Amino acid sequence: MGLSGRILIGMVAGSLFGAALQPFSDVELVRGVLLDGVLYIGGSIFLASLKLLVVPLVFVSLVCGVAALEDVSRLGRVGLRTLALYLTTTAMAISLALLAGVLLSPGNGFDLSTSAAFEARNSPGLAETIIGMFPANPVRAMAEGNMLQIIVFAGLFGLAMTLAGERARGLARILGELNTVIMKMVTILMHLAPYGVFCLLGGVFAEQGLSALAPLARYFLTVTLALAAHTFFTYPLMLRVLANIPARAFFREIRAIAAVAFSTASSNATIPATLETVEHRLGVHNSIASFTVPLGATINMDGTAIMQGVATAFIAQAYGLDIGIHGYLTVVAMATLASVGTAGVPGVGLITLAMVLEQVGLPVEGIGLIIGVDRLLDMMRTVVNVTGDAAVSCVVAKREGLLNPPQT
Repeated sequence: MGLSGRILIGMVAGSLFGAALQPFSDVELVRGVLLDGVLYIGGSIFLASLKLLVVPLVFVSLVCGVAALEDVSRLGRVGLRTLALYLTTTAMAISLALLAGVLLSPGNGFDLSTSAAFEARNSPGLAETIIGMFPANPVRAMAEGNMLQIIVFAGLFGLAMTLAGERARGLARILGELNTVIMKMVTILMHLAPYGVFCLLGGVFAEQGLSALAPLARYFLTVTLALAAHTFFTYPLMLRVLANIPARAFFREIRAIAAVAFSTASSNATIPATLETVEHRLGVHNSIASFTVPLGATINMDGTAIMQGVATAFIAQAYGLDIGIHGYLTVVAMATLASVGTAGVPGVGLITLAMVLEQVGLPVEGIGLIIGVDRLLDMMRTVVNVTGDAAVSCVVAKREGLLNPPQT
């Protein structure tokens, strides 16, 4: 059986096992041995192993990719095209979400007595986000896993190697060999992924259970529908029109990273798997993939934007408030811009949602209404995020003539 099939089996088995354990989660033996023992340890080790590879993989791969471009003008063209595609798909995603929220009205008739308080953390402003992209200390940026700063430093390093010409050939060869070793580490880790996915999902479903969906079933289904529509309509249309890639071939090749994204709920933690799949299964050249994938994990938050759109409509309806067409347009603009400064880690969508709600005058405490099912939705929207990263990578590579696409 192929790796994708084994990861999917681990995902399904872990979900069912965790749901079966949920009624017994308070039993001391089950809690101590399985939940806080085997599942917690196994999932934590797998997640830590993924994070271990992110910084060296992104830095070395991006430096090699930029140095391989040789044409300096291509770097700027690739960057602008990638940024434009990411922002466009994010704007489309939140527009679709707001449309679904208005048409399906998940917040109508909701009982606000079940609401809970939510204390929002401040989200950085646009100026602060732009300044924060440039590292004062690259070593600190790597230690803290600040992806935007790592991308900027690696890009400058690779550009300097290109301009240095023949004198940097030796360093380029060493970094290329180091990149090969790191990718081999990714391959080793991916063969352990079925067990890590089983442990992660077993723990999540044992804690959450399916009963958490009942009070918010309409909201949950609305978000799920919007996520599915964006994934299976927007991305295939973009791939067919801009890259001539059939949807079936694309989705067949990304099954493994979808399962990893679902289990980790983190775009950053999925970078090693995404980069390996985009390069070796979708046929995107390293010089493109090494730039588009890490950047996408940092700024491409289509799934998060969809949650924010539906949640805004839901909270407005639940409180009986009408923000009008101007308010909805503000949500589209704010959520799109907020995605640039959003880290690809679990649960960060709630922070940017608080900022969006404040901009349109909706009560931030309304987030307490949806927080109960956000963990499960976080897993689903991460799948959408990484799918968008892979799709945009294919489109950019195709426009640059650096794509060897999969066949049907």
